[in-house]
Amino acid sequence: MVTAISIMTILYYFVTVIKIQNTFLLLLILFILIAFAGIIIAKLSIDPLFEHVTNLQNLSKETLHELNLPISTIMANIHMLKKNLHNDKDLKRIARIESACEMLRQRYNELDYMIKLQSSSVKYETIYLDELIRERVDFFKQIFPHVEFNLTLMPTQINNDKVGLSKVIDNLIDNAVKYSLYIHKIDIKLQNFTLHVSDYGCGIDEVELLKIFDDYYQSNENMRGFGIGLGMVKRFCDANRILLKLKSKPDVGTTIILKFKEN
Repeated sequence: MVTAISIMTILYYFVTVIKIQNTFLLLLILFILIAFAGIIIAKLSIDPLFEHVTNLQNLSKETLHELNLPISTIMANIHMLKKNLHNDKDLKRIARIESACEMLRQRYNELDYMIKLQSSSVKYETIYLDELIRERVDFFKQIFPHVEFNLTLMPTQINNDKVGLSKVIDNLIDNAVKYSLYIHKIDIKLQNFTLHVSDYGCGIDEVELLKIFDDYYQSNENMRGFGIGLGMVKRFCDANRILLKLKSKPDVGTTIILKFKEN
């Protein structure tokens, strides 16, 4: 309202006091005034939002930093307790606590990664992909001891974002385990810079294949999780020029294929 009154006052000044009669010049002055007013309004609107986002980012960084200490403390005490435990039941209980704490550490790493991704400080490095896959499978074996993992991994060296790629592999393995309801077997094959992750679960029909990479989409609403995994996988693959394919048949199983660039 104030801006509109200001514009009309200035126009009145040019027309009445200075007595400018040139229509084109008046339109040009009006355009400049409106553009200037638009810039002021935009700045007044964006500045509080920018300040809010900055405060939120700072809070996230501070909270993330504070989370690292209790996680490290829990892990240190778990290792000390394990030295004094000899009963099998107690050892199994402490192993479950350790696995849960490791999952918390993974979530911590993911949050840390997302913050670095926003600030464009992601680190690219030489990765031995076969070793990384084996490392992630060993982690999941602790959480899902009932699942059989069949690995065929050829030595493969690539240059990529290790933290982001670890998240991608974790999501692929976690989805394969999640949808393997009756046949608890996962096949993971790496050769010719191509990764195949196959399960023998419920599979996906052609209609669902069109939606599977959408955020928050889940083919089975009774499954755990929030349905954001494959959406994140696709974004990572698109950003890092990794070819992503998915093959699936209902009641047969699903295979997700990642084709990496050769060095």
